[in-house]
Amino acid sequence: MMAKSAYEGHIPLTRAKSKKSFRLGYDLRTQLELKTMLWPAIILIAVFDFVPMYGLLMAFKAYDPLTGAKGIFTSQWNHFENFMSIFRNFEFWPMVKNTLGINLFGSLIGIPVTLMFALLMNEIRHPKFKAWIQTVTYLPHFLSWVIFGGLFITLLNSDGGIVNYLLLKLGLVDKPIQFLGDPKYFWGVAIATNLLKEIGWGAILYLAAIAGIDQSLYEAAAIDGAGRFKRMLHITLPSILPTVMILVIFAVSGMLNNNFTQIYVLQNTLNLPASQVIDTYVYQTGLKEFQFAAATAIGLMKSVFALALLLGANILSKKLTKSGLF
Repeated sequence: MMAKSAYEGHIPLTRAKSKKSFRLGYDLRTQLELKTMLWPAIILIAVFDFVPMYGLLMAFKAYDPLTGAKGIFTSQWNHFENFMSIFRNFEFWPMVKNTLGINLFGSLIGIPVTLMFALLMNEIRHPKFKAWIQTVTYLPHFLSWVIFGGLFITLLNSDGGIVNYLLLKLGLVDKPIQFLGDPKYFWGVAIATNLLKEIGWGAILYLAAIAGIDQSLYEAAAIDGAGRFKRMLHITLPSILPTVMILVIFAVSGMLNNNFTQIYVLQNTLNLPASQVIDTYVYQTGLKEFQFAAATAIGLMKSVFALALLLGANILSKKLTKSGLF
């Protein structure tokens, strides 16, 4: 048999490239309207996410705010001095403890409570009552923390607040409790208010996952004599486990991220030892004290640790439950 020439050997590759180019051109012509709709989002991401990344240079430089944007490139390198100054700051470790504490306990309480709420809501058979519960629990999510937090500041006020009034009338306390004036109560207030605001919205993902379960599984279990609780335990929970694990992974990766607006609204000088978190410290350092280099270093360090937590949680989830984010 005669050997193929070099020219003949390239024919399939050339045809494949030609076919791919034709297909790409065909998609651009037939889907031009759909692809055009992506451009506003692409431009926004590029302008607000990628272009500002050059500012990360400030984390490794002795940046002077008076030099403006030009100083980002002209300032002298100080290598890791900005990072070392953060670790030497006496506020750093209490700030990390508050950040991790609020997020950790918030996740340990919030995820199971939200999951249980979604399971109970799924068991409601009266459509109007179910719709009313959904509306009431979803509504706080659409309120800003300025409004929602201000409402709770009024309710928890030690001077005329309804919560202290009821506690005193019921004889549960002898004197009003300083919920927002005593640091030992702040973590609990932050976790409880965030849960009340987001429990309805957080249940949406669980309800969507539950809606995708094959109903024949429930019918077969009911025929075998399984009650509602057993069907929930042996069908619903295993079926939505991948969704639960994805939310757990996101919660772990966000351990260093607090809801800045919530903390800032509820924060005051009295509860500062328990309410100073990384996000509020970055705001104070960067925008109030104009230490942009130190604030950038904190933000970069937080992003690196968040990425490490995300990858670690995903690997652990895949090993334990065979499901992960990627």
